Amino acid sequence: MKICILSDSHDNRALLGKAVDDAKARGASAVLHCGDVVAPTTLRILLKVGLPVHVIHGNNTGDLVNLCKLSKEHPNIILYHGQDADLMLGGCRVFVVHYPHYAHALALTGDYDIVCCGHDHRTSITPYQTVKGTTATVINPGTVGGVGAEPTYILADLASREFTIHTVPIDPDQVLNRTPVTPHHA
Repeated sequence: MKICILSDSHDNRALLGKAVDDAKARGASAVLHCGDVVAPTTLRILLKVGLPVHVIHGNNTGDLVNLCKLSKEHPNIILYHGQDADLMLGGCRVFVVHYPHYAHALALTGDYDIVCCGHDHRTSITPYQTVKGTTATVINPGTVGGVGAEPTYILADLASREFTIHTVPIDPDQVLNRTPVTPHHA
């Protein structure tokens, strides 16, 4: 099973849509959004793709009432989990949380194969030896919204545990917000 892992779309519908379209073309059968969707209507761009989208809210929560409503309107596509998600996908135990410091701590427990996070807009793939003697990988896909960095996502092959960073394909004339950001730590 391949999954698209992304985060921090910050209302950039165009880049979010392009990332998921690209990941689906590469074989992704599900999407994990690690938070900071902001406006729930941003996720509507993904309805046409038809893949299940597991989403958490992050620190830029936006309109949580409407995020819940959108999830109820499209229960097989938009799967809203709240502040974090504990999932079993493709035989892997996956945890999704917005903040990297929580992700690194959870990876060390050995309770998860993969822990996904976002928040700091920095792409990384970090393996850890756990306290149980197993290996867990922390995945931070960066910012799919292109906020302060190139727009990226990570394609994860859960069977082989291979993770590939992809830059979102954009039109050359598309303007992106390249202003450096300092994430708000609440």
